[in-house]
Amino acid sequence: MSVFRKILSGLALALAFVTVSPAQEIAPIEMPSIEAAPAATSAAGVPAPAAGANDPLKLSINLEGSEQKGQLSVAVQIVILMTLLSVAPSLVLLMSSFTRIVIVLGFVRTALGVPSAPSNQIIIGLSLFLTFFIMGPVFDRVHTDALKPYMAGEITSETALERATAPVRDFMLKQTRTRDLEYFLSLGGYGPTAVKDLPLRVVVPAFVISELQTAFQMGFLLFLPFLVIDFLVSSVLMSLGMMMMPPNVVSLPIKLLLFVLVDGWHLIVKSLVQSFTL
Repeated sequence: MSVFRKILSGLALALAFVTVSPAQEIAPIEMPSIEAAPAATSAAGVPAPAAGANDPLKLSINLEGSEQKGQLSVAVQIVILMTLLSVAPSLVLLMSSFTRIVIVLGFVRTALGVPSAPSNQIIIGLSLFLTFFIMGPVFDRVHTDALKPYMAGEITSETALERATAPVRDFMLKQTRTRDLEYFLSLGGYGPTAVKDLPLRVVVPAFVISELQTAFQMGFLLFLPFLVIDFLVSSVLMSLGMMMMPPNVVSLPIKLLLFVLVDGWHLIVKSLVQSFTL
């Protein structure tokens, strides 16, 4: 019991020190007064913000677009940009000289009888660089007439798109056959249409069909000399009685030698570049 009494007396003493009487008041702590400096005013009489004010940083993203008429909103521009990036390979393949170049180079490899040399990466890489070289003037016109003024804010996005389409359309029309254009015009239900007013949905498929036709014609001409070599080698082997000897084993070195002697790659690239009417 004595221990219990000691514990109770200790608790009572602690409460006595902690408890504050309601009659007692705590004196307020006086802070040194700071006189506000007079706000600086600008020349127009508008009070300027006080120097050294710690305003919180704010980040605002406006997706409502520009207030200027004819300008697309930022959200729409982002969607258009992502769409263009996703279909960029198709645009390069179908609206440039890439189609004809890669098909002709593939025919050369097949005609030589070496389907794996040069490899697909080399063929596609060479076709891309030749495409950039041939389409260089077109890209320069697009950059000068459309992209540069648009980035400077001189024209609207719709005007920039129209100006960028014009050089590409002119290039495709120079390589497109009239028969293919007339076919797709009649297929689309268009009447007599001026060349400058032809829509891309007519120009692009007509251009692709024309490029395939031209590429296969060039491929046929490339196959002829190698086909003659195969006939000669087969005839010689038959006359020698070597019927079990595969003709490709003998004709392949001869075709490679002939291709190197006439500087075949230079002639093919030269013919491809000159085949485009710029």
